[in-house]
Amino acid sequence: MTRLDLPKSFEWARLAVAPVLAAASAGLEPELQRVVEYHWGWIDEAGRRCESRPGKAIRPTLALLSAEAVGAEADVALAGAAALEIVHDFTLLHDDVMDDDRERRGRPAAWTRFGIGRAICAGDAMMLLAQQILLGDPSPHRVEALSALVDATQTVIAGQALDLSFEGRVDIGVEDYLRMSGMKTGALLGCSASLGAILAGGTEGQVHSLREFGEALGLAFQAVDDWLGIWGNPERVGKPAASDLRQRKSSLPIVMAMHSDLPAGRALRDFMQSEGRVDDETIARGVAWLDALGTERATIDLAHRELDRALASLDDNPLASTAHAELAQLARFVIERAF
Repeated sequence: MTRLDLPKSFEWARLAVAPVLAAASAGLEPELQRVVEYHWGWIDEAGRRCESRPGKAIRPTLALLSAEAVGAEADVALAGAAALEIVHDFTLLHDDVMDDDRERRGRPAAWTRFGIGRAICAGDAMMLLAQQILLGDPSPHRVEALSALVDATQTVIAGQALDLSFEGRVDIGVEDYLRMSGMKTGALLGCSASLGAILAGGTEGQVHSLREFGEALGLAFQAVDDWLGIWGNPERVGKPAASDLRQRKSSLPIVMAMHSDLPAGRALRDFMQSEGRVDDETIARGVAWLDALGTERATIDLAHRELDRALASLDDNPLASTAHAELAQLARFVIERAF
């Protein structure tokens, strides 16, 4: 199948995994099911079906394309694609609680509507659902895929713990931040880009190349995410303007800026160590400090370097040409996206 129009690839993946997700959530206790399906954007807080604002479906798209990249039908990776989307959404559900994020995809985050306790329980249930989907048919390839998914999930959780340890610190180096980002974002995208190949019986070299592609893509993705967290359009991003500054979050451009001895760098360090809520005028000054130090350009440059590394990885081992082209297109979308 040719889907070189990228939105069609995302829609194709969303439609493919939707029945698997619906069947999985149907097996949950009703109270947990309601939280999960609200988090997915399927229902409102009263349980009524609603117009959803779906996620980008990057991870299931990667999984399905990686099966095609090694010459198999995408359906071989369907269980893995659904499991990846569930793991990703489990991390978002818990991250919103830990980061005190009150909005997700343009509406109130699940924990603000159902409480912290139920949100945590729902996230725990989602993590187990992902494993159950792959264990529904415990073939050797599925067991190998489950092992890869569990390893990636463990790395993501360790990355989130490291991210939390950075809070309130102004001594974080860019290398420290990139290591954390590689764990928190790169690990799951690396798994996503290789899981379909594992399920399809791809060669060790193909799986390795696809994993490296996804890991580099993860660093590019996080750099762009951090750019959006400062300079993104709130209506497109679904969060308040300069949300990372408002939360005093040590994102990549902020970490870069805090190492400057220029007045703007010192001012930013003082702001990051201050307490209390901030007004729009203070946020505007914070953005001006970042602009003065050139961190917007530096963040985008890093994203492009990781994109180049990701694309080079696709050429290390033979892959089916159409899937190769779609993977490259998806990687470029990560750099150019506005949400």
